[in-house]
Amino acid sequence: MTVDDVDASRAQGYGLLAHLLIRPPSAALLRQLSSVRGDPTPWGQALGELAQAAADTDPRQAEREYNRIFIGLNRGELVPYASFYLTGFLQDRPLVEVRADMARLGVARSADVVEPEDHIAALLETMAGLIDGRFGKPAQVQEQHDFFRRRLKSWAPDFFRDLTEAKSAVFYRPVGTLGGLLMEIEDNAFALVD
Repeated sequence: MTVDDVDASRAQGYGLLAHLLIRPPSAALLRQLSSVRGDPTPWGQALGELAQAAADTDPRQAEREYNRIFIGLNRGELVPYASFYLTGFLQDRPLVEVRADMARLGVARSADVVEPEDHIAALLETMAGLIDGRFGKPAQVQEQHDFFRRRLKSWAPDFFRDLTEAKSAVFYRPVGTLGGLLMEIEDNAFALVD
């Protein structure tokens, strides 16, 4: 099965968000992002806002912001784990369920990754892989929908909204906007195949 342009774009959107949420952006990524041109669509406008934020941010600022939002001294402003959003606790039932899904799908955590599998970036990366086949072959639309519904739809929109509202968010505000839009677009598109 080949990946068409629409699915390639979907996978790129998921992959970009995963990359931005697992670690602060590098100088090279900030330069790349700053050259992105938006368009009048909501997605294009959010990309334009991200490009402007990238142009206005240096890597040290991005790292400080990332740490304030996601790490903190005791805890960051946001806790980017499904378990926390869904139960209020880390490493709870949602993590166990994600691990079972990933095992069923043949997706294994990379040896150099320390974050639990219910981290928002891991779930976004998994969606990208299901779409573009980076874990073997592209998953059928129903399998993508099932993973999205079970692992993202129930909490990721809230996470992305919270990211847009985080006190420390400057660069990450448009990341939250993009994530929220992607969740909305995907939810609406999957509704068409139900």
